[in-house]
Amino acid sequence: MGVEEEFLLADAVTREAALVADAVVEAAGRLAGDGHVVGEMALAQLETVSGVCSDGSQLHTEVMRLRRCAARAAGEAGCLLVASGTVPLGDPGPPPILDKPRDHAIAARFGALVDQQCANACHVHVGVPDLEEAVQVVNHLRPWMPLLLALTANSPFCGGRDTGHASWRAMLWSRWPTAGPPPYLRSVDHYEQVVAALVDSGAAVDPAMLYWSVRPSRHVPTVEVRVADVLPDTEDAVAYALLVRAMVAAALTDLREGRPALPVEDAVLRAAAWRTARDGMSGQALALPLTGPPRSVPVWHLTKALMGHVQGHLQAAGDFDTVRRWLSRLQRHGTGAARQRAVYMCTERLEDVVDALAVSDPADHGVAPDRKGRAFRDGTVQPT
Repeated sequence: MGVEEEFLLADAVTREAALVADAVVEAAGRLAGDGHVVGEMALAQLETVSGVCSDGSQLHTEVMRLRRCAARAAGEAGCLLVASGTVPLGDPGPPPILDKPRDHAIAARFGALVDQQCANACHVHVGVPDLEEAVQVVNHLRPWMPLLLALTANSPFCGGRDTGHASWRAMLWSRWPTAGPPPYLRSVDHYEQVVAALVDSGAAVDPAMLYWSVRPSRHVPTVEVRVADVLPDTEDAVAYALLVRAMVAAALTDLREGRPALPVEDAVLRAAAWRTARDGMSGQALALPLTGPPRSVPVWHLTKALMGHVQGHLQAAGDFDTVRRWLSRLQRHGTGAARQRAVYMCTERLEDVVDALAVSDPADHGVAPDRKGRAFRDGTVQPT
């Protein structure tokens, strides 16, 4: 498995988006190693790319290492590395895109869709070498994507206001013609036909521009789950990735034992994703992965069903306690979105929300010299 995390770069003084990704990526690359920190389309964001990991301990070490390298490079540029799905404060506007032919082609074709596109996700790759199996695993996972979005929602604020959604990043991404839930794929041939048709239509400049919430990766032999906001802490990101790995393992078991995936309608799946993007863990969710007609249930009811589905795989990998502790923290203190709102309710300053989400660099003991905000950990607001 591997994890890719996208982060906002915020000015350490104003806490607004800072368009300095080129310099920060170069510096972070020297610290983290070639290819482990890369640019994204907007110049106020970067992405960390983990190596291939085989267990939770290795993944935790790698995610923490990359976050610290990127945070240190951001600090050297006068910035904070912020684990938020959107830009809480300030307006990045139409981004000065990276000077690459592909990014210029995307900007030319899609126009204002690139505006406000500083949207930061967490992508989890799980190895599935056989493409036919990978396509069928996507079918098994797609009904669970709205629940994973609820668990990871971490972007209620954007451009200085509360959006009314737990994951505004998901709404920003939903504007793209190839974003959202994947279709039910009958086979590899059907998958390739769909990809070719989307590229031929102009909805994607190339096959890599399929922004489905879960997909077979085009560049590595994995299933890639892309539905989550970037998570606040290393522990959150690792536990989430381990849950995803167990879900892939369960899907492979179902597939090999002849249990078919539920062919949930695309429109219903999209509606379910919007509902969890709005409510996060606090509301109802459509119980799409369960048998019977779609019905609304409390999100925690569906979470318990998921844990029952993957418990054996989590236990076999030694990951059950890590995931259970993470879900217990979510139940007690809420998602990143809920904790962001808790900070704002306490201080009424979005600057403090940005500070609370900033990734610490051990070199400055976790607090930049000019920061006067507050941090949240385990749901509590603590003065720094």
